[in-house]
Amino acid sequence: MIIRRLDPRTIAQSMPSLGTLLLDAVADGHSLGFVNGLDQEQLDAYWQGIAEEVGLGQRVLLAAEREGVLVGTIQLALTTKPNGHNRAEVQQLLVHCTVRRSGIGMALLQALEIEALALRRGLLFLDAAVGSGAERLVQQSGYERVGELPEYACTPNGRWHATAIYYKTLFTRNRR
Repeated sequence: MIIRRLDPRTIAQSMPSLGTLLLDAVADGHSLGFVNGLDQEQLDAYWQGIAEEVGLGQRVLLAAEREGVLVGTIQLALTTKPNGHNRAEVQQLLVHCTVRRSGIGMALLQALEIEALALRRGLLFLDAAVGSGAERLVQQSGYERVGELPEYACTPNGRWHATAIYYKTLFTRNRR
């Protein structure tokens, strides 16, 4: 497996594979901000928006490939406020249903933490649906649970669920 950072050009080249990956996750019922009925126009607009943020240095997109096939992605949304350059939000961990639970999610999360360190982002945070595989993964990765929000989001088929908030401190800054 190869994990690499995508830039706007490689995102554009990978749009069909990225779209397939997102459709797979939505079809499997994962709460990613989308509902059933996602069409090609919505897929393209989403990934073009991600490419723009990557180009502006506001986001990092990592992709996992196995035998030349895109099988997973993860994103790091960089806080751009002057008082928040120490933190970033982990978002949209996607692993294709045919290869889930094979270590790809963990590898993507670990690679993203290395990227965060290189960008001097010492505090990572994320949310995960309560009781989901994603929640188990972040717990196994050493993230600390802060709490949960009831009925935070709905699945693609319209079922509302709670989400748990997590953080991980990679390093702390000197205090004055």
